[in-house]
Amino acid sequence: MNQRLTEESKKLSELCNMVRRLTKQRNFSDCERVIAAAMSEYPHAPQPHNLMGVLFKIKDDPATAMKHFRAACSLDPSYTPVRHNLHNFASLYTVGAFVFDETDLGNF
Repeated sequence: MNQRLTEESKKLSELCNMVRRLTKQRNFSDCERVIAAAMSEYPHAPQPHNLMGVLFKIKDDPATAMKHFRAACSLDPSYTPVRHNLHNFASLYTVGAFVFDETDLGNF
């Protein structure tokens, strides 16, 4: 069971890196497709919903972004990247950048 969790963590980390790269390239259709597939593969993981929230925020759809951030938070309230995104984007004055995963938290 531990090996399965390690493999899942590795795949979700790779997903975050892929989404980061695709959003920089502004390849939103592929990005959304990859995230949706991850939601199906990892239905209880907060990472895909957090990433979808980031994608919709970039696409200037804050209402849909917040729905995904809240879904991610519901799946794992201790997942720090989504807590940061919720706090940041729910405020009147957005400060800072998007948090794709834990590696981005060192920048704040």
